Amino acid sequence: MLNVRLSKEMEEKLNKYSELKDMSKTSVVKEALAQYFSRKEAVDYPYALGKDLFGHEGSGSTDNASGYKSKLKKKLSEKHSH
Repeated sequence: MLNVRLSKEMEEKLNKYSELKDMSKTSVVKEALAQYFSRKEAVDYPYALGKDLFGHEGSGSTDNASGYKSKLKKKLSEKHSH
């Protein structure tokens, strides 16, 4: 069991909403928490959402971060050496 203290304003909003939707206050809070956690998980783990898109897929190289300057210089010199 969980007890929550709400401001008068929040309690009034909860009462009005639950009456309007013909739901119990408990159901409204459970639904709100479920939505909160599902959104939070999506926001907190952006890497998990796109991890299959990261890495070596485009170039075949898994180590593009280190030595990028030397790789860039080499490619530029190859392109402009006539």
